[in-house]
Amino acid sequence: MKDHGGTEDRRSWMGILARAPEGRAAACLDAAIARPGFTWLRAPEIGTVMVRGRAGGTGAPFNLGETTVTRCALKLADGTVGHAYIQGRRKADAEVAALCDALMQTEDAARIRGAVIEPLQTEADAARATRARKAAATKVDFFTMVRGED
Repeated sequence: MKDHGGTEDRRSWMGILARAPEGRAAACLDAAIARPGFTWLRAPEIGTVMVRGRAGGTGAPFNLGETTVTRCALKLADGTVGHAYIQGRRKADAEVAALCDALMQTEDAARIRGAVIEPLQTEADAARATRARKAAATKVDFFTMVRGED
């Protein structure tokens, strides 16, 4: 297994895969390559995790509530292991994310990055920019006029 990126790179591509719209990562992957065979280490399963928050982003942590996640782990024929955690009840998306995670650790990393990761990132950036433009259009500037009184 060849190292195709450090922990920060892996964190980045896993975040992109986890936030991809339902079915979008699968469409990109299937357009790029035929899915390789694998064995399940942990078949997709649905559960909940506790979400923690901090008041003001810096205060003491507190339990905010629970959210549903789907997780799985698989192993390619060459022994490369891929993991995935996806918010919601999306077993097929978790499978694709774990498969992409494993493939990003192999010689196919450049192809997967170009065909799956980068398009998903571009689409996410465009959606973020659209939301920002819509929010900016509703911005109201308040100002105070000075009266002639001292």
